Amino acid sequence: MGGESTLMGALVPTVKSEPENSSGQAPPAQPMPSLPAPPLEEKGQGVEELDKDVLCPICMQIIKDAFLTACGHSFCYMCIATHLQNKSNCPCCSHHLTTNHLYPNFLLNKLLMKTSARQIAKTANPLEQLRHALEQGCDASVKELESLLSLLAEKKSKMEQEEAETNLQILLDFLQCLKIKKLDELKEMQADLHYIKEDIHAVERHRIELYRARDRYSAKLRMLADDPNVKNMWPSLIDKHSGAIISRAPGAQGLYHMSSGTSNNRKTDAKTPASHLIPRKDASGGSDSQNITQSRLSLARKRRVHAQFNDLQDCYLQKRRFWASEEQQQRDSHSLNRESYSAGLEDFQSVLSTFTRYSRLRVVAELRHGDIFHSANIVSSIEFDRDDELFATAGVSRRIKVFEFSSVVNEPANVQCPVVEMTTRSKLSCLSWNKCIKHHIASSDYEGIVTVWDVTTRQSVMEYEEHEKRAWSVDFSRTEPSMLVSGSDDCKVKVWCTNQEASVLNIDMKANICSVKYNPGSSIHVAVGSADHHIHYYDLRNISQPLHIFSGHRKAVSYVKFLSNNELASASTDSTLRLWDVKENVPLRTFRGHANEKNFVGLTVNSEYIACGSETNEVFVYHKAISKPAAWHRFSSDTDEADEDAGSYFISAVCWKSDSPTMLTANSQGTIKVLVLAP
Repeated sequence: MGGESTLMGALVPTVKSEPENSSGQAPPAQPMPSLPAPPLEEKGQGVEELDKDVLCPICMQIIKDAFLTACGHSFCYMCIATHLQNKSNCPCCSHHLTTNHLYPNFLLNKLLMKTSARQIAKTANPLEQLRHALEQGCDASVKELESLLSLLAEKKSKMEQEEAETNLQILLDFLQCLKIKKLDELKEMQADLHYIKEDIHAVERHRIELYRARDRYSAKLRMLADDPNVKNMWPSLIDKHSGAIISRAPGAQGLYHMSSGTSNNRKTDAKTPASHLIPRKDASGGSDSQNITQSRLSLARKRRVHAQFNDLQDCYLQKRRFWASEEQQQRDSHSLNRESYSAGLEDFQSVLSTFTRYSRLRVVAELRHGDIFHSANIVSSIEFDRDDELFATAGVSRRIKVFEFSSVVNEPANVQCPVVEMTTRSKLSCLSWNKCIKHHIASSDYEGIVTVWDVTTRQSVMEYEEHEKRAWSVDFSRTEPSMLVSGSDDCKVKVWCTNQEASVLNIDMKANICSVKYNPGSSIHVAVGSADHHIHYYDLRNISQPLHIFSGHRKAVSYVKFLSNNELASASTDSTLRLWDVKENVPLRTFRGHANEKNFVGLTVNSEYIACGSETNEVFVYHKAISKPAAWHRFSSDTDEADEDAGSYFISAVCWKSDSPTMLTANSQGTIKVLVLAP
């Protein structure tokens, strides 16, 4: 996850193919015989029945175009002629021989022709025999030929009829299958239309209820504004609570703005304190500007819906069909009210509202990770601690730096300094905070060492050196704080306990390990991303074989992260992210939009969103229900960098701040940004 230079990060491992041979070249082709092989019949039955004297001593096939030598041996002309181009002796007796000593063997050629004809007669089918007989000029009367032609015509007609019947049967089968398929599609479409009509009626009913509630609240507010007793109470209440009553009712103002314009026609006394509770449109332009802003935001959200309409349609139908089957089971058990709001519609409404809420990433803060003493600034890992108060960075600079998030956001970038800094022996590839013990953080490095650090003392608590090659990933268990897991280029997954000096479990695999992750709800389930293009999901109680193997990526799996106990996201150098259901062992969705072919570019998830980096120096955010990006942000390179160098930078690490719309991002240039999703 780190790199050897400021421009090139560590490459994701790949499965090596077997070498072709010791020299690295394809084996040389074997020389082919000079003459084509005879038919199969001649190879099989013919060779067994004919005397060996009719075989060419050079090609060991029946002689073709036989020539006799002065020493009395017969060969195929091409075979002996080719031989004499290199040597001047007989292949059989080594007698001196030249092309002038070759003579046509007419007798043998005639014998071979008759033998060949007999072989064809034995092995040929009746039609070939008939054709051969006619070609040889056999005697047949006109009447016999007419009878034969009539028989052939009848046979032809019968075969044409059978072929036509077969074609019609194939066509009929196809049309019947097509009919069944279209009827199923029609049935599904009718069911979908039924769901849509039900949901439209449900939404309209809900809107009417909201309008009625709004009108009731508006009427109550107008009554309060006109009530003289309430008017007399306002000055004392405002003086007593310093205006706290007004601040306690933020929804009242919003409900007022949603009401119809009839309330604006009522004349209220601007001098009374109650007039401050219900602002009038003619008193200031605040309400107009607020309505305009709301209208623009609503229009922008509608545009996002139309831009991703197909994905949203698939999401709606998928959720609606699933919940419809669940509701049908509940109806069968008489436990569901038919007038209730559809669970599938509620589920989709949640997706729609969260997806359309944001359209871009806004920069909140920025700082530089590098320093003047290290030219290599790639940030390979960036992680928040348990309470999201601190975050740590690590990379090829051999330093773990811990920053205070609030100071990074609130103070200028030129005064930012880490609150803790720890030096390591090797370049770092991954960090993992302990979610139970706040001051513990684990790291993995290029020498294969897994270290547990105490941030308060800035000292290592445990060091594990069992990995034989570079360790790419490490992760603490959320449910068992003393347990952690690591994966390495030595094709081993190791489980550690902070109370023991050696690994407690070892899983040998056949390919490099790029990423490991504990299931957040279990200390016995681990997901492993491998260079063999698969995700291996293990139950640590039985490591003889994986519980599930998720296949679909076309290249190495560089990251695995859990959105929930049942949802797993994976990243690969095939430029895709994938979402899996680890409980049902099924793929859910594939995400495309970013570019990732060779580097570790980071992956982070929360309950709704998945974010990753790109080799185009951009950060991409996906909603878990939509396969296309919901937002993205491009890192700008320094102005003094050459254009060709700027194009080689890439995002190297990303991390969400729990379930908030805020995330940390870093790139191979050493730039760290705090980004937040914005409308």
